[in-house]
Amino acid sequence: MNTPILNTYSEPFGHFAVARSPWERQWLNWGVLWRRWLLRWRVRSGAMMKRAFDIVGSIAFLLVFSPLYLVLALLVKLEDRGPVFFSQTRVGRFGETLQMHKFRSMRLNAEVEFGKLLAQNEHADGVTFKMKNDPRITHVGKWLRRFSLDELPQFVDVFMGNMSLVGPRPPTPREVSLYSPADRRRLAVKPGLTCFWQVSGRSNIDFSGQVKLDVQYIETAGFWMDIKILIRTVRAVVSGNGAC
Repeated sequence: MNTPILNTYSEPFGHFAVARSPWERQWLNWGVLWRRWLLRWRVRSGAMMKRAFDIVGSIAFLLVFSPLYLVLALLVKLEDRGPVFFSQTRVGRFGETLQMHKFRSMRLNAEVEFGKLLAQNEHADGVTFKMKNDPRITHVGKWLRRFSLDELPQFVDVFMGNMSLVGPRPPTPREVSLYSPADRRRLAVKPGLTCFWQVSGRSNIDFSGQVKLDVQYIETAGFWMDIKILIRTVRAVVSGNGAC
C-alpha cells in the first residue's frame, strides 16, 4: 500500500497538516510561502490600483473643474478679504497627522470661538461637533457647505497621496483624543474625501453611527465599492441632505 504524502485532518497545507519526513516538511514550507506571497500580492495590487485610481480621478477633476475653483476662490476673497483656503491638522492612517485643505467657510477667528460653542453641540456623544446654525459660518460659507464645495481643495490632497477619494473622513486630534479603542478601528486605512456615512446622511449621523459605517467600509472595501460610493456622493451633494 502506498504511503500518503501528507497526513491531514482537514485540507492540504491546513492547520492540521502533519509532515512525516524532511521532504514533506519542505513541501509544507513551500505551500506556506506560496500562500503568504499570494496574500501579499493581493493586498499590494489592491493598494496600487486604489492609488492609481486616486491619481487619475483627482487629476481629471482638477482639470475639468479648474474654472469653478477660480470662481469659488473669488467669492471667498470678496466677502471679507481674508484667506481663500483653510488648512487644518487632521489624523490619518495609524494616527499619522496630515494637513487637510478646504475653501474657507468660516470667519477668521472661528477656531478661537469653537470652545465657546461646545455646549451647543447637537451630537450628544461630544466627539464630533454639529451645530445647525453655527454663527461662525460666513454667507458664502453656508452655500459652499450645503453642496460640499468647500471640500474641493482636498482633490489636491488626494493627488499628493495624503488622502484617498474614498475612505473614512480624517478626524481632528481633539476628536481622536476622545476615541475608545474600538473607535480607533476607523484609523486603519488612509482617510478619504467621501465615505459611507457621507452618502448616508452626512452630519445627521452621530459619531457611533459614523464609526459603524467606517468599519463596514474597511471590512468590505474594494474597487467597485469605491465606485458605488462616489456615484452616491454625487447624489448626496446635489440634494444637500445632512449638510451643516
